[in-house]
Amino acid sequence: MKKYLWVVVILIVGISSIFYLLSRSLENKNNSVFKESWEEKCIGMVEQQIEKRGVKDPLVLKAMREVPRHEFVPENLQNQAYDDTPLPIGYGQTISQPYIVALMTENLQIVPGCKVLEVGTGSGYQAAILARMGCQVYTIEIIKDLAEKAEEKLKELSYDNVIVKQGDGYLGWEEEAPFDRIIVTCAVDHLPPPLLSQLKEGGKMVIPVGPPWSIQSLWVVEKTRDGITTRDLGAVRFVPLTREFQGE
Repeated sequence: MKKYLWVVVILIVGISSIFYLLSRSLENKNNSVFKESWEEKCIGMVEQQIEKRGVKDPLVLKAMREVPRHEFVPENLQNQAYDDTPLPIGYGQTISQPYIVALMTENLQIVPGCKVLEVGTGSGYQAAILARMGCQVYTIEIIKDLAEKAEEKLKELSYDNVIVKQGDGYLGWEEEAPFDRIIVTCAVDHLPPPLLSQLKEGGKMVIPVGPPWSIQSLWVVEKTRDGITTRDLGAVRFVPLTREFQGE
């Protein structure tokens, strides 16, 4: 009787092991398919939304293909991560439309090794793109929870060349200035003097300028020995830059 009992036990253990191995194999297969699906969506996003609209910088295109955009949106919106649209990330903020991210980044004219200030960290996606292009990125976010989540996500994905600060982006990051490039991912109705003073001579800033909650113009600002020049890239709509003290 004991002999038969041991046989039953061995059979149960063996069958359980087989089911476990099969389930793990199926899980790994599903994960692989899921990963391929994200990669395919990302490649399609770059080809259909970005290259076809005229973005040509190979560094920008490579970074947009390689940074997993779905990691930077809320889980319930991940299936829309590669769509041609901005998406909400909470606190009244958004992750910009992929094409706008690419357009702004291309017009910064990044070269590896650039020291870049970003105003408006949001989800951390723009900072990840810049980091993937070989920049040292300093990024400021006024909303504490967003700053903490972005910092956690960037560390999780090993973007070690990004430093996140919670604070008022209008004031820039004086102790780390000057910067080769500055990118502002929220709208202002004028060029912030602190940011202009922290931009190197010969440096570029891309910034949406115009009234809050309306249509703004996307400006490329270049600081030269003779002063400031601006170039208008066209109409955009960004959430307004939030200040710690709105009366300032």
